[in-house]
Amino acid sequence: MRVLVVNAGSLTLKLRVVDEDGAALATRDLPALRGAEDGAALAALLAELPAVEAVGHRVVHGGTQFSGPTLVDDAVVAALAGLTDLAPLHQPKALLGIAAARAALPGLPHVACFDTAFHAGIPPAAATYALPREWTRRFNLRRYGFHGLSHAYAARRAGELLGRGLADLRVVTCHLGAGASLAAVEGGRSVATTMGFTPLEGLVMATRAGDVDPGLLLWLEERMGLTPSQLSAALTNESGILGMAGTSDMREVVERAASGDADAALALDVYVHRLRSSVASMAAAMDGLDALVFTGGVGENASLVRQRTADGLGFLGVALDPGANAARPPDREIGVPGGPVGVLVIAAREDVEIARETRAVLRGA
Repeated sequence: MRVLVVNAGSLTLKLRVVDEDGAALATRDLPALRGAEDGAALAALLAELPAVEAVGHRVVHGGTQFSGPTLVDDAVVAALAGLTDLAPLHQPKALLGIAAARAALPGLPHVACFDTAFHAGIPPAAATYALPREWTRRFNLRRYGFHGLSHAYAARRAGELLGRGLADLRVVTCHLGAGASLAAVEGGRSVATTMGFTPLEGLVMATRAGDVDPGLLLWLEERMGLTPSQLSAALTNESGILGMAGTSDMREVVERAASGDADAALALDVYVHRLRSSVASMAAAMDGLDALVFTGGVGENASLVRQRTADGLGFLGVALDPGANAARPPDREIGVPGGPVGVLVIAAREDVEIARETRAVLRGA
């Protein structure tokens, strides 16, 4: 079954035709959808791609309603629209992608695949915020987690590369891109993750602050007279690596740090400190660690970030082979041969996971 994967992001529309073996038979990266009028343009583009039997859509947020991939119909679209306030930057684009693709390919089944679904079953102790029960029950306040499609694929691929089944494997997957998060994957299931109710929580990211003392934010609101929207914009678009170093590009940060730039060096130190401590907390959630996986743009390409992260995790059994770490091809082991913890670099393939989930829904698996 060939599946067209539609990933409608805030800045780009990524299309992939994926076959049963995970090969991308065709790829297109386009500007983000603007409105319903893009449907006709998308239909013309799809005519150039190989024939497909189904369409899988990446949807960032499924709320508490969608804990797995779901066949799309009008009722599902309405329910997804009702979740827009939980992901205001991403949900509208996903809905535009679904509308455009359904208009262009009305005779095919469409399946929504959710970034939150992989984390829907994390234990209550990991999902629950220590807030008044009235708030929690009224608004379904919980840790949702994100990047689930990437974490699920990376954990499964790690098992394949290590020649081990996921059932007895404890994996920490590090999705490090512009957005960044970790997941503790035990027996193939997410049991903890760093992102929370929103994608702002957790690691330092390209332009997002990650964890910040909420008391500090309340203090800034009072001292600077910031509105909630101003504070949200600063935390989302002006913080993280960008806020500390003046650039959101990790490559530039690494280069400037090496040349003695104090701001870049501090930004790199803060990034690695948060990453390293968070890996340890994810391992603690599983009572140990069998494999550590790096994926995403930074995870796949920043060998210095991988090395510095591993340097502080020797007590968990993590150790890198310098030569393997410096190599370029993805989907490889970079840990010392025979080490107690497998360390891997795996190419991010959300498209493969979406295609797999789409087939599973349609085959009733």
